[in-house]
Amino acid sequence: MAHRYLPALAARAVPRYTSYPTAAEFGAAVGAVEQGAELDAVAPGQPVSLYLHIPYCEKICWYCGCNTGATGRPERLDIYRAAIEAEIATVAARMRGRVTAVHFGGGSPNALSPEAFGGLCRTLRERFDIAPDADWAAEIDPRFFGRAHALAFARAGIGRISVGAQTFAPRVQAAIGRIQPFAQVAQAIAEARSAGIGRINLDLMYGLPGQTMDDIAATIAAAHRLAPDRVAMFGYAHLPALLPRQRRIDGSALPDAPARFWQRALAHDLWVEAGFEAIGFDHFARPDDSLTVAARAGRLRRNFQGFTDDQATTLIGLGASAISNFDGAIIQNEKHVGRYRMAVLGGALAGVRGVRRDAVDRAAGDVIERLLCDGVVDAEAIAQRHGMRAEALCHDPAALAALVDAGAIRWSDWTIETTRLGAPYARLAAAAFDRYRAVSHGQFSAAV
Repeated sequence: MAHRYLPALAARAVPRYTSYPTAAEFGAAVGAVEQGAELDAVAPGQPVSLYLHIPYCEKICWYCGCNTGATGRPERLDIYRAAIEAEIATVAARMRGRVTAVHFGGGSPNALSPEAFGGLCRTLRERFDIAPDADWAAEIDPRFFGRAHALAFARAGIGRISVGAQTFAPRVQAAIGRIQPFAQVAQAIAEARSAGIGRINLDLMYGLPGQTMDDIAATIAAAHRLAPDRVAMFGYAHLPALLPRQRRIDGSALPDAPARFWQRALAHDLWVEAGFEAIGFDHFARPDDSLTVAARAGRLRRNFQGFTDDQATTLIGLGASAISNFDGAIIQNEKHVGRYRMAVLGGALAGVRGVRRDAVDRAAGDVIERLLCDGVVDAEAIAQRHGMRAEALCHDPAALAALVDAGAIRWSDWTIETTRLGAPYARLAAAAFDRYRAVSHGQFSAAV
């Protein structure tokens, strides 16, 4: 497809909108009390997703924005597992919904030993009402994922893994502190498939230090040899003031805004030419993948894992720093592992910060999600379902008008549609419905 670099738009900083309101609005006024009330309000049999956060990695990568630390002593993981199992018991005792999806993230879930991972999954099955056809998925670090982990994951019910590859350019790997030869990644995927884990997601990045267009093309060519079902192509967000580990990255070596844009454009075209369908603004999937099927049917969703076909509207986060998304509130657990352990081992809930969601938030969140997932939204229809008008939801109509003038969106009677040229700038249109901020710089990633 044709691409147009719009410098006034591409470098603007906006949230990724994996939730609304975003984490920038979280505060200490919402915590464990509200968390308990929301858990109690989940209706019997209501579909619920679980997210389990494992905040440890064998090695810490410099680019990473996740809440994670080095494993260090192995017993740290045993202690953490005991804590998260205590939280599971507390949450499961008061949550009556039915679990339809389980996702392990981090950090690196395979920082746990194969035996510990299997035991944690058994605890989940014992404590929660989990649907027989629930979707089980886990992120992995391929540098530390061998035969034993593959077999343990498969026995536990994991049917999909997300493999953190980022780039296959050795020079760029060195610049971000993550050395992993292609053969190592290929071996990890082969072990997963041999064990019976048949669905593979691949996570790649653009905008990395020293990365060139040739690097993007070569990485994607190598990635084809791994035959992934889905690909997430994220733009690196360099926020060293917020993430001290990123200070090890040479900011002067980062591609500038035009280079980032054209790296994204090249990646888009190469994946589409290879037969993948573009999903949202940074995902790609094979035509027969369930993510593509959901996108075609208008059932694509967006949550903390990115674009998903998970239809549950309630997501419960377990583990230090995990975030739960309820109808009436979004609540994050304590980040500090020590304080988290003290809370959950004492039988308390771990929520310490969050934000309440009122009717305006829920309506605006629906508009933002449908715009990002479908590329078009009838904002008036959504507003009326929530008992209001679209004008009450749009807090920056001037921004929408500027996007119309730039050719990035079409806007008629509150039906807003991103154009083919405007697809990379979709988050800017979404931001017009974010009542908590004007488009800002510094705290969020660049729009492209």
